Amino acid sequence: MPDPELTHEQGHLAASRQALARMRAKTESMDASAAGDWVSRQFLESAIYRRMKALEDDPTVPLFFGRLDYAAGEDFYVGRRHVTDELGDPMVVDWRAPISLPFYRAQAKAPMGVARRRRFGFQTGMLTAYEDERLDRPRDEEYSRILEEEIERPRVGPMRDIVATIQPEQDVIVRADLTESVLVQGAPGTGKTAVGLHRAAYLLYTHRDQLTRQGVLVVGPNASFLRYIGDVLPALGEIDARHSTIEDLVAERAPIRGTDDPAVATLKGDARMAEVLSRAIWGSVRQPNEPLVVPRGSARWRVPAYEIEEILASQKSRGVRYGAARAMLAQRFAHAVLVKMELAGNSPDDRVQDAVARSRPVKAAVDEVWPRVLPARIVKQLLTEPDFLATAADGVLSPEEQALLLRDRPKRSLADAVLVDEAADLVERTPSLGHVVADEAQDLSPMMLRAVGRRCSTGSATVLGDLAQATTPWGARSWEAALGHLGLRHPGRAAHIEELTQGFRVPGAVIEYAARLLPVIAPELRPPTSLRRTRGELRFETGLDLTGALAEERIGSVGVIAPDALVPRFTRWLEGRQIAHQVLGVDEPALDKQVDLVPASLAKGLEFDHVVLVEPADIVDQEADRMTGLRRLYVCLTRAVTSLVVLHERELPPELGAS
Repeated sequence: MPDPELTHEQGHLAASRQALARMRAKTESMDASAAGDWVSRQFLESAIYRRMKALEDDPTVPLFFGRLDYAAGEDFYVGRRHVTDELGDPMVVDWRAPISLPFYRAQAKAPMGVARRRRFGFQTGMLTAYEDERLDRPRDEEYSRILEEEIERPRVGPMRDIVATIQPEQDVIVRADLTESVLVQGAPGTGKTAVGLHRAAYLLYTHRDQLTRQGVLVVGPNASFLRYIGDVLPALGEIDARHSTIEDLVAERAPIRGTDDPAVATLKGDARMAEVLSRAIWGSVRQPNEPLVVPRGSARWRVPAYEIEEILASQKSRGVRYGAARAMLAQRFAHAVLVKMELAGNSPDDRVQDAVARSRPVKAAVDEVWPRVLPARIVKQLLTEPDFLATAADGVLSPEEQALLLRDRPKRSLADAVLVDEAADLVERTPSLGHVVADEAQDLSPMMLRAVGRRCSTGSATVLGDLAQATTPWGARSWEAALGHLGLRHPGRAAHIEELTQGFRVPGAVIEYAARLLPVIAPELRPPTSLRRTRGELRFETGLDLTGALAEERIGSVGVIAPDALVPRFTRWLEGRQIAHQVLGVDEPALDKQVDLVPASLAKGLEFDHVVLVEPADIVDQEADRMTGLRRLYVCLTRAVTSLVVLHERELPPELGAS
């Protein structure tokens, strides 16, 4: 016999979907041609389009996932967006609304006015079960089968949202105010990426007008990662956030054409390069060789060289960008001329000063003493001209470091583009966005962190990372130092650090095995723990034959993570057996493939239900140094949600101990 309560809830889901469809149809019927002018029409059409996108319904995704029954008698369904009936009464309330807060925070000892919290179980968008938690009476154990099943649901396709499973400690970060910058140190599987994305969604909801105007940016480590997370915000009804890698961010100013050796890239990413660039740019200002003479009618007005020197010194001390100081210089020179006129008994006004500022002698004097600079050219000079570099780097870089930087014909690398970005900001201020989410921040060099930080210089940031997963030689070794490079350690802008150690994704057996590396790679961090009841599967096989690992019947996604050098070998193996697969970083992304073949260098940030990890010793050896290699291995070991199979011919790294 059908459960009448379940039938009632299924009816509410159907009615809510109908109401959402009605809201979308009403939005679609709006006529933008009623706008008073072309600009207003464009604005209205854009607003209608954005509203239409926000109201899109995916029938495979639950419209709501919980219900709150308040002791006062009211009840609210909590879901991904707000849905109202024809009278405007809420049928579903947005998970970000204040009324939804108790769904994530309420406990029996602090019920927040809630008598009952109900969670719903779904299969492909169909409501199949419900589970009640009474908050008005004590319980011996707090456990939710539906919550655990949702966490462990097979991962197929891109990353999905976690609105149904956000935990209290995550919710505190998600709902942090826009004025706050937060750095999240998160162990594998603690949901730090999802927390950062959901904070962006929360801020866009809470500060819609401000952030739509100022912009929200999500910075990820690579294009594969951005494709993986790309559907999370749209699924929550948010289309206003921009996604970018650090390469794309700086390539807007300087296209990237080459690569650097790790040692060179590390030096170029050193924070001291900011001082070198500043010296190089401000060193372009020249002392005058002669006075400024401005003809005006029958008179010739003379500003002596020493006065020009004083003006230049004053401009340098103003604390403005090089370009802004240059733009003001003509008026400063013109004002000096007007002072001479007034001392001679004339009465010039602002129009005379503007005319003098536009005169040919003043313009020529500005070009002579304060020349225009091109950021890309300055960086090229530093990297190719020994004398120019020596002048700018004296006392900052050693002679050996200067020699390491110099090249005859460098092809612009990522590190070079970051230097150009820094130089461009010294000339003209980089516009600030309202909020920036920077994921995998532990892999950014100090100069890259500066590039991210100046894009939220008047906004806020959510910085996500794990020091144990720092796999670049130039990456962060301390969050305090990283926050300094981001500009988030200044008075009034200090970010606070949150640490997440409770894992929801990686099973206990896997995370405990991977954590054997922590005493070596990050001894200052607390070992992560898994909150899942299932321990997961962890086993080891000698040899590199994928047959056994891939022949098993598995539900969900399968990732084969291999050392980069072995990827072609396994590509041929999969092709020879006609196993549908895609190679990350090579193939166009597709959702119909059975297997993802993942180079170890691209595994960061990804997750698969089942992982086959190939030759850990080779993964360690492919990096420039052993510490970086062990951190890379830690990343690869922690990508599994259900099972991990380790295939190896070589001895496992001794830091892992006996298997």
